[in-house]
Parts: sequence; C-alpha cells; structure tokens
Amino acid sequence: MGKTLFTKLALALVLLLLGIGLLYAGLSTYLTRHYQQEFLQNLNRDLASNLLIDRNLMSNGVLDEVALKETFTHYMVVNPSIEIYLLNTDGEILSYSAEPGKVKRNSVDMKPVMDFTEGKKFPLLGDDPRNLEKHKIFSVAPVSFADGSMKYIYVVLRGEEYERVERLFEESFMLQLSAIALLISLLIGCIVGLLLFLLLTRRLQKLSRLMQDFSKSSFTGHSVYPERSSNDEIDVLGHHYNRMAERIREQLNDLKKHDDLRRELVANVSHDLRTPLAALHGYIETLKLKSDSFDDATRAEYLDTALKHSRRLTKLVEELFELAKLDASETPLNCEPFSLAELVQDIIQKLSLTAKNSHIILSMRVADGLPFVMADIALIERALENLVANALRHTAAEGEVKLILNMCQGEVEVTVQDNGSGISESELTHIFDRFYRGHNKERSDHHAGLGLAIAQHIVHLHQSDIEVVSTEGEGSRFSFSLPAWKSDD
Repeated sequence: MGKTLFTKLALALVLLLLGIGLLYAGLSTYLTRHYQQEFLQNLNRDLASNLLIDRNLMSNGVLDEVALKETFTHYMVVNPSIEIYLLNTDGEILSYSAEPGKVKRNSVDMKPVMDFTEGKKFPLLGDDPRNLEKHKIFSVAPVSFADGSMKYIYVVLRGEEYERVERLFEESFMLQLSAIALLISLLIGCIVGLLLFLLLTRRLQKLSRLMQDFSKSSFTGHSVYPERSSNDEIDVLGHHYNRMAERIREQLNDLKKHDDLRRELVANVSHDLRTPLAALHGYIETLKLKSDSFDDATRAEYLDTALKHSRRLTKLVEELFELAKLDASETPLNCEPFSLAELVQDIIQKLSLTAKNSHIILSMRVADGLPFVMADIALIERALENLVANALRHTAAEGEVKLILNMCQGEVEVTVQDNGSGISESELTHIFDRFYRGHNKERSDHHAGLGLAIAQHIVHLHQSDIEVVSTEGEGSRFSFSLPAWKSDD
C-alpha cells in the first residue's frame, strides 16, 4: 500500500500542509513580534526625554536623584510595562527602582544605546537588566550635568510585567481558538486534497490494473482503456497503452505464424532434400555395386540421372540460401540506373534454349522511348528469371510467353504474360507461399516452389508488389513497376 502513487501523493500533501502550517505560524509570530517592537519603539521614542521634562528632574544642571527614584516608581506604577534605569557612559547601572535581586546585570551594552541616539532604524534591541539572556526594545535620553559628565535615562519598554501579561494572553481562549482554526483549515485542506488526488489517480489505477491483467494473460487478453476527449497525460498514456497492446498482440500472432511457417519450412525442406538425395544415393550405390555388369551406355545413363538429381539438389540449396538472405535483410539494395529493355533481352537469350526445347515462343515487346529504371539490376534479373521460368513451366507446347514493358504513371511496368494453364481462384492466394506448387504436376515436380516467393520478396525490397491476373485454362499475367530514373537523381 505504501508504494502506491496515491499513498505517496497523500503523504506528500500531509507533509506539505504541515510544513506550510509550521512556516505560517513561525512567520506570523516573527513578523507580528517584529511589527510590535518597531511600533512600540517608534511610539515611545521620546519617552525617556519626556521623563526629564515632565518631572523637573534637572535643577541648575544637577540631577535630583531622590526625585529620579520617585519618578521611576511613579511611572512603573502608572505603566507597569516599562522599567527605568540610570546609566553612565560605560553602561553601568547607577540607579533603578526594583525589588532586591530583580536586576541581574550591573551594566548594559552601550552600542544599541548609541545607535538609538544616532537615529538608526528601529527596532533596536538592548540588554535587559533583569535577564542575562534577553534583549528588548527601549527608549533612551542623554542627561548632561554641570560638571560636564553625561548619563542616560534607559527605559525598557517591554518589562517583566508586560511579558507576564503577554504569556497569559498566549494561553487565552482566543489564541487557542486561532490555533484550532488553523488546524481545522489544514485538516480540511488535507481531506479535500486527498479526495482530489483520489479522483486524479483513479484512471491511473484503472490503467495499471488493465496492464497487470494484460501481463497475466501472457499478453493475449487486451482490455481496451477507454479513450476520452480530455487528452490529458493519463489519457495519452492510455492511448499509447492501447496501441502498444495491439502491437504486442500482432507481433505475437506474427511470431506464431512465423513459427508455424518455420515448422512447415523444415518439413518441406526435409522432404525436398530427401527425394533427390535418396535418388542420388541410390544411383551412385547401384553404379558402385554393379559397375562391372553395366555397359557404357547404362553407366552413362545412371551418371546423367545422378547428375540431374545433384543439380536439382544444388538449385534447391541455392534457392533456400537466397531466400534466407532475403528474409534476414542481408541483401542490401545496390540501386543504379539501367536499361530494363536490355536486361529483358538478356533474359530471353538465357532462357531461349529452355523455351525452344519446350516448343514455346519466348518474346518481348517494349514501348518506345522507355527510360532507364533505378533498381538493383542483379536482383531484378533474378526476379524476372523466376517469373519467366514459372511461366514456361505452366505453358504447354506451342504456347507463348511474352515480356512487356510499358510506361504507367511515371513508372516502368514489367509484365510477364503467358497463355498456359492459368491459375484457379483457390490457388491465387497461395502462389507466393514457399514450397507451393501449382496443379500442373507433370512439370512442377522439377522445382521446389520457391521461385515466386523469391521474386515477390525482391519486388517488395523495391517498394513494389507483384500483381497477378489469371484465368484458368487461358493463361496468367504477372506485373510489377519500377521507378523511372531521372537525370537529376
């Protein structure tokens, strides 16, 4: 419980209000006392001087000490808050009116006295003769004598009696009521603040519970955080949580799909490798055991068959390795401007013998003024070879395969079109799957079903996509686009 955000905020609020209350009490006490001292000292600035004038304590430059003591007693009875003393220039206390033992000091510090006579800023605090530790506000007046000596009337404005009454006042009902009012105000502020914190953190607690439930469900059960229009920080956090949870679920589904695909891939690879390996092993073993009984023609036939299976095995391994590199994004694009028409011409020449042996016409049609394209020439050559080879495989004798190049919306469109067996609607969604072979079984057993997957991957690397239009029994059309090269690129 102590680790929750609400508890921490509540504790912070209590400490803050407590600190504010203590600071307010301390500052108000200090400022009130400072104001009272400054006010009283200014109000009684001339009190000591008036004592000399009102009571006629000076006669022919001589201070009447008897009259002085009577004055001390009289004023302290009339105004019990003051205490009056007579000082010499060294601060020594010469005379006062008090009970024996009341006065604790023999002298006072003269620096505040001098500051007072020089008109320094109030409040000025001087020594309290009745207390060795306290300092109090005062009024002072210098007295000159006929013999040239100087003495001072030193009046303490907040004497012992004043402090006694002040202490009684501090213990009075009004002061206690003020303290109680302050405490009640702080308590109400604390309660209101806690309620506000509870309201503010309620949505955060809900979001925290949703995230905990999401974690406990192994990141599969996502309860959506309700998004509101306020768009404050908590709602923004909830919005990002929803997006994050959806992304995690998508990634988990992708991982599951990839894992299923990996298992299928391993199974297919095992099957496709086992067949040519078994055949290769069988023919070589047969040759070894019966080589002496075979004539030259039979041995050559067995060697040709073994070599055919070896080539098939080599091609399958190469395609697997190429697909693995594309999946791992280890094949960087080396884009450069080149003539797509020349590349298509080279591919036709390379596959012309295969087409001729299958009695298929392989041709090209190129639009006039076709610009260069910006792409990786080696990868595009590989993709086109796979598309043309796939078209040749699914086109019967006397059929035709065309490579068509046109301009389309500022890009060069490449089309491989045949009039072969076509593709059924049920197969169209699977033709780019790995190890998928079409229905033309008599000619599809010679390939691993990776050619179209590799071609699609290469085209995706060029930020394009292969579009397929096919009618079963009439033929197929594979198209993709490449960006035209501009001379200022």
